[in-house]
Amino acid sequence: MKKTAKNTKPYSPKFGINCMYPAPGIIERIGSEWDWIWIDGQHGQVAGYETMLSMIRACNLVGRPAFVRVPSHESAWIALALDADADAVIVPQVESVAEAKAVVKSAKFPPVGNRSYGGRRPIDRHGRGFSENANKDRLLVCQIESDQALNDAAKIAAVDGVDALFLGPDDMMLRRGLSMDQPRKPEMMADCVEKLTAACRKRGKLSMTVAVGDETLALCLHHGVDYIVVGGDVPFLATMSQSTKKHVTDFAAGAKPGLAGKPEVKTLY
Repeated sequence: MKKTAKNTKPYSPKFGINCMYPAPGIIERIGSEWDWIWIDGQHGQVAGYETMLSMIRACNLVGRPAFVRVPSHESAWIALALDADADAVIVPQVESVAEAKAVVKSAKFPPVGNRSYGGRRPIDRHGRGFSENANKDRLLVCQIESDQALNDAAKIAAVDGVDALFLGPDDMMLRRGLSMDQPRKPEMMADCVEKLTAACRKRGKLSMTVAVGDETLALCLHHGVDYIVVGGDVPFLATMSQSTKKHVTDFAAGAKPGLAGKPEVKTLY
């Protein structure tokens, strides 16, 4: 996946979904409706190389870039995701310039980093010369999840080899002492979105975050966030389940014994 230069094209945000369940079929069914897919190997149930590989393959099948969040800064995880031919690796909780430089070392080939050459799948798919373009074609995304990291966002974005910053709203809220089960309001994260996008724009890097609800989405669009997560397998499944249960319960309560005919139902599966 090639990066486009900043400020050379009209603003066109990319809307993505988060996948936490180890189910490639979900991506096969709805992945093509979105611009990119976030495969969550940190907090989701996508554990192990085989599952991660199958999810990336599903993204390839529907023609959408696979952004894999690895569980830690460990070089082995970053290498596995890239050798599975992920389009981007998201590294959680990057707190400083020193940590950013360390993950660059794992994610980029020399002379930028120290990534080991091999990658059976990239070689099979793109040829042995894949490494010549990998540093620019495969994105390294650093997650900014604390005020300490946010204050250093411009410095982290300036690190050679860092391609994007991803604002993690949940951890930011938690570290600010906010309850995780309270309604989300845009003002809770407004300063974070503004600071992160400003840092990325200053350094010519991509910005990413999660937008829950129209007001937060409007905030992200206002500040020009490049990649926005707007949903995922968990909320899609839960919301449809809840709304369908309510519908059939309400329908049954109003139905009469011996009711003739059947309601029109649109099949979604």
